[in-house]
Amino acid sequence: MAISTKQRFYILVVIVAISGFSQGMLLPLISIIFEQDGINATLNGLSATGLYIGTLLISPFMEAPLRKWGYKPIILAGGILVIVSLALFPLWKSVLFWFILRLFIGIGDHALHFATQTWITSTSDPSRLGKNIALYGLSFGLGFAIGPLLVPLVSIHEGLPFVVSSALCFLAWIFVFLLKNDFPETYTTRTLSSAGRFKASFTLAWVAFLPPLTYGFLESSLHAIFPVYSLRQGIEVGNVSVILAAFSIGGVVSQLPLGILSDKFGRRPMLIVLLTGGALSFFIGGIFESSVAAIIAAFFIAGIFVGSMFSLGIAYMTDLTPKALLPTGNLLCGIAFSVGSLTGPFAGGLFLQFTSSISYLWLVAGLLTVIMVTIALRKPAALNE
Repeated sequence: MAISTKQRFYILVVIVAISGFSQGMLLPLISIIFEQDGINATLNGLSATGLYIGTLLISPFMEAPLRKWGYKPIILAGGILVIVSLALFPLWKSVLFWFILRLFIGIGDHALHFATQTWITSTSDPSRLGKNIALYGLSFGLGFAIGPLLVPLVSIHEGLPFVVSSALCFLAWIFVFLLKNDFPETYTTRTLSSAGRFKASFTLAWVAFLPPLTYGFLESSLHAIFPVYSLRQGIEVGNVSVILAAFSIGGVVSQLPLGILSDKFGRRPMLIVLLTGGALSFFIGGIFESSVAAIIAAFFIAGIFVGSMFSLGIAYMTDLTPKALLPTGNLLCGIAFSVGSLTGPFAGGLFLQFTSSISYLWLVAGLLTVIMVTIALRKPAALNE
């Protein structure tokens, strides 16, 4: 059966949505299990970094296999690695074993995302590229938002959420076999060396890498550490899932409108306003954290403000960077996101272990304030028109 370009796009979007679903479930699920087992918050947070360490470890080695074997084999390999790793979690409950499994999931997810994203951007019609990338991002965001809602299955059986997630990933994975393999275009010669491109991109656009770094910190710390904090505040597991989903849903519903507004008013002014709004939302949420309804509302509003930091950071980087350096700039945005994702759980775990009188939400509000002030004070000298 021949698959059209449009059908291929939707298959790739479904795969990404299921991947987001599994990631959105995994972080809070393991955090809650470890907290209920008495694992200290720092070790809990450090364990959560396995996913992002895997992403960073595999990043330098992804491009050559993609060019040699094409998109389809990379997606299949990444998918099966995620499926098998998820299925193995109930086999043996150990902090080290689960860390290794999360490492493999990070590798598999990165392979899957790298191949699908490159395939979509390389084959989309220029008139539909923006819309396709938005749908791609929204599909992952929706999956990530729904993922935490699977966590309460742990009350039925501890291994059930892992098995269900693995089965859903498998159902999406088998559709990849319907696709005809394709290959990316060959390199073009660049004047600058690889190191020179990295240096030039960072010099021109370092401020644009702060929003992706911030979003990586938020996404990982809120899903890995906030559940621990919530349980200590007496919030039930089911409510924690709803709170986390509220943040993700807020980001999903605002992504396209904020992108349009940033085209009209500029990326930098929008980032300043959005980071300020996010900081205020988390600060107010910390004041009223005894109310589950108030926290849900605060997380939803915060998601509306800061849930698009990654995509807006990429757009801001594009404003600041010459077209010849855009591939390097995009890679640095991804690295910044991974660094933030690695830092979030560990920093949050340390905060919980050594601080008991300050709301965790105020830590998040403080970070957003620092990033906002940095962007506000650093006015770019020249933009790439």
